[in-house]
Amino acid sequence: MRRVTIVGCGVVGAMIAYELSQLPDLKICVLDRQPPAQGATGAALGVLMGIISHKVKGRNWRLRETSLRRYETLIPELEDTLGRSLPFNRQGILNLCFDPEELPRWESLQQIRQTQGYPLEIWSAEQTATACPHLNLRGVAAAIYSPQDRQIDPAALTLALVEAAQLRGVRFHFDRQVNGLQPHDSHSLIVETPEESLVSDIVILASGTGSSSLTQSLNQSVPIGPVLGQALQVKLTAPLGQIDFQPVVNGNDIHLVPLGGGSYWIGATVEFPTDADPSWVLGLKLEEERLEAVRQGAIAFCPALAEATVTKTWFGLRPRPQGQPAPVITQLPGHPQVWVASGHYRNGVLLAPATALYLQEKLG
Repeated sequence: MRRVTIVGCGVVGAMIAYELSQLPDLKICVLDRQPPAQGATGAALGVLMGIISHKVKGRNWRLRETSLRRYETLIPELEDTLGRSLPFNRQGILNLCFDPEELPRWESLQQIRQTQGYPLEIWSAEQTATACPHLNLRGVAAAIYSPQDRQIDPAALTLALVEAAQLRGVRFHFDRQVNGLQPHDSHSLIVETPEESLVSDIVILASGTGSSSLTQSLNQSVPIGPVLGQALQVKLTAPLGQIDFQPVVNGNDIHLVPLGGGSYWIGATVEFPTDADPSWVLGLKLEEERLEAVRQGAIAFCPALAEATVTKTWFGLRPRPQGQPAPVITQLPGHPQVWVASGHYRNGVLLAPATALYLQEKLG
């Protein structure tokens, strides 16, 4: 039986553990220095922008399509295993288009998606107002509606994956810092932690920006830098618009994500690079200013949010590869026992299933 150690238990690491747990000859252990669903997963909104993305071919589209298809079977699978429902919004994504010159690009994407078998609708401002009367459509040229894109709560998903993987025999150890990797013999490595050293036949690095330092312990460089992602949760006395139609709305790179009961997440898809000084990230005044800018951006296309109460704010560091496309899913040069599955940048939740299925195929 092959010994597998997964380093990192965000949504990507948890998804890999769950999918690999279906292979009978693997003994799987997951290590993380903190509880699951922290870090980049804790700062994600779980908006699965696949069909509405302008990625239409090649690796980027294949990963998106694979993930979207797997989510449709994965969520019922987890719900059946755990005996509870997961927050999974199947009402699609609505993107507000403010620039009329962008419409030909959307029309081209609509035609491509039609040939691929996916609906993509282009609504007039009048259609949009009927469906979403809570939106301010001043300056909106059209709205693009993708009914088959989804949104899921990243933390709830990660915890469900951990629980389901545990039922299949996967071991999880939290508060377990991995300090480095060392060759053991020609077929295995030593995973070094303060508590013990684990001999592993396969090591999968899914620890975001922390993956870089672990590859360096094997004299290999996979540079993955931190990019700041942030969001806030707000509460209204009643849901916005029509109660039976609550899609994710995106306007000017700001997502409005319905959570039910009048609660919403607001988050920007444009993040800010961090400085070498960690205090830069933790500067409360700077964070307050940026979160307020995101809130005001959402109010601009949804004025009712001005009356909402902010109930929570958070941020986290998203891993972005340096000098290569996101994500990094590859064997480490010179160390075929080590796989890097990190650097998903903005799309960790979206691409987690495809990442896990790729590794399942390679290790099966």
